Amino acid sequence: MNEVSFVDQTLRDGQQSLWGMRIRAGMAQAAAENIDRTGFHTVDVTGSSMFECMMRYSREDPWEGLDLWRSWMPNSRLRAGTRSNCIAKFGLTPDSLMDLWVRTLVKHGIQSFWIYDCLYNMEQMRRLTQVAHDAGAEVVPAIMFGISPVHTDEWFAARVREMVSWGTVSGIYVEDAPGILAPERGRTLIPALVDAAGDSPLELHCHNTVGLAPLNYMTGLDAGVRIFHTASRPLANGPSLPSTESMVENARWHGYEHSLDTSRLDPVATHFARVAAQEGWAVGVPNEYSTFAYHHQLPGGMTGTLKAQLAQYGMEDRLGEVLEEVVRVREDLGHPISATPFSQLMGIQSVLNIVTGDRYSMVPDEVIIYTLGHLGNPPAPIDPDVRDRILSSPRAQQYLSWEPPQPTLKELRRQFGDEQMSDEELLCRYLVPAEDFEATRAAGRLNPTYVFRDTRAAEDLIETALTMRRPRHLRVRGSGVDLDLRRP
Repeated sequence: MNEVSFVDQTLRDGQQSLWGMRIRAGMAQAAAENIDRTGFHTVDVTGSSMFECMMRYSREDPWEGLDLWRSWMPNSRLRAGTRSNCIAKFGLTPDSLMDLWVRTLVKHGIQSFWIYDCLYNMEQMRRLTQVAHDAGAEVVPAIMFGISPVHTDEWFAARVREMVSWGTVSGIYVEDAPGILAPERGRTLIPALVDAAGDSPLELHCHNTVGLAPLNYMTGLDAGVRIFHTASRPLANGPSLPSTESMVENARWHGYEHSLDTSRLDPVATHFARVAAQEGWAVGVPNEYSTFAYHHQLPGGMTGTLKAQLAQYGMEDRLGEVLEEVVRVREDLGHPISATPFSQLMGIQSVLNIVTGDRYSMVPDEVIIYTLGHLGNPPAPIDPDVRDRILSSPRAQQYLSWEPPQPTLKELRRQFGDEQMSDEELLCRYLVPAEDFEATRAAGRLNPTYVFRDTRAAEDLIETALTMRRPRHLRVRGSGVDLDLRRP
């Protein structure tokens, strides 16, 4: 088959990587029809972190926003992502709430899920895959790539074979979140995964952190991959994914066809470039190659987070030390794959180790829970000395007999003070502190449109002129325009 397909990541991973998930629902309105009619295989639109950010920073109801996006893109298969055992950044979520999360997303128009677990808790992944499948959605379980002595081609291929054996998957999703898949590794890994998947199609999702993702996509083409994740050019490259525009051309020169309506790409790019300019947000540019990235393995967006954390201590100049410490912490903790939540946990622990000057003297609860095995089994054994240091703290002693609770939905509703609250409200209250939820509710209905200031100025002028009883003089001056109107 000489036709390739594309999964659009503009609204989800593109803006997550470059804008820190600060997108507001109305920002998509002017671009949604073009995205919808481009002909993408799937459009990835949301996840629990986006829900959290919409409430925390934009005071927007994420369910209302999702409903709008669904109505604006009626022809597209919309996708959401979720971890197998958690819908908050850290910790564990009860199974009852995980199931409700999936079913409620389907109720609001999600038709496809990618489900991941960086520790490869296969039974948890299989269970949630079944829940999504039973709810009527397609599922592509994820292979999250990382580099360690444990994570060989065969190690990953064995997980693919197990996923395919579940009989409930529509394909396999392969993600390189840190953007560290080297071309020589890609030439062995990708064919191994294609072979292990058999008749199940592979999707390739590579971040362009070191500038090599487009080359890995071409390697994927040669190996038989036909579905690639891309984003509109302003929200592509850098820590994001390759651009749709460039990959369409690369595939064509590689001898492959596609069914995208490419006339719709420029309007989308123009719109989001204007949004970025007005908001003061970044647009993606290709990164320089970095050997160091293959050692610390952090996703691109995490370096900005670490800078912000160090700034709290006036230690911005020590970022290099922290990144070197990340290398050691990852090895200490058994080489977990560097994606949510482990990229954050390793980053936070590394900052604490550098700031205190005493490694593992301060340990977050989540690292303790991980060390005790509640998040799953580490790929390799945790360093015995580090494990002893972590578990010797008074705080760790409180967790030694702890078991993750599994409350029912009725019990969870009671915890939040209202046994009659809707599924949507329960999920939102679980995701953010009460003050953020109440502030979002107080903000009322979200604004479904996004107005550019230059457009708003013209509208204000016309509105003002229309309300004046007998204006005698009207002058408009702007870039290349000087209009002077006077009554005789």
